Amino acid sequence: MKQEIQDLVNKGLMLPLMEEFYTIQGEGYHKGTAAYFVRIGGCDVGCHWCDVKESWIADLHPPTKTETIVANAKKYSDTVVVTGGEPLTWDMTELTKQLKEEGCKIHIETSGAYELTGQWDWICLSPKKMKLPTKKVYEKADELKVIIYNKDDFKFAEEQASKVNDNCILYMQPEWSKRDKMIPLIVDYVMANPKWKVSLQTHKYLNIP
Repeated sequence: MKQEIQDLVNKGLMLPLMEEFYTIQGEGYHKGTAAYFVRIGGCDVGCHWCDVKESWIADLHPPTKTETIVANAKKYSDTVVVTGGEPLTWDMTELTKQLKEEGCKIHIETSGAYELTGQWDWICLSPKKMKLPTKKVYEKADELKVIIYNKDDFKFAEEQASKVNDNCILYMQPEWSKRDKMIPLIVDYVMANPKWKVSLQTHKYLNIP
């Protein structure tokens, strides 16, 4: 039985679902927009400042039928954000196909560390130094969101910006625990380099998921 379930997960017909919830998008280009979030378990990128480390181990999260995820999502919103963990650990083809059939706008939040699968209306790429994005994700990204944890991250941000397409919107976002220290540096940097914009985790200020 376990092998049968694993085969379905490998095909994207089931996915390790960590949580799903209806809230307001707090970050980046679509901040302030009501959206249904689908958080998929499984990630081996290993950011030390990750605020959902419990998402890393896929086996902790129950394999859930993709059609069930879609049925839940469409009850709440036509904007669905797929996040993780790292959702591209899994084949997103079936999930996005079914969401598209329901008329949903589908966004993904990804480190880009794995091959891009699925049909997306918006790709938020948040690259990590430990496992850099694939070429295709750089080419397809609609927004680049670089987390600024220390001063070295400004250099990393510019390296990443040089790899995305010309229409990609560039954001710098302070790592939450370092925000008081990093926000003034980000503000100064963006004012000196106005191709960048500031992204804040407004959902945390609003005290919502």
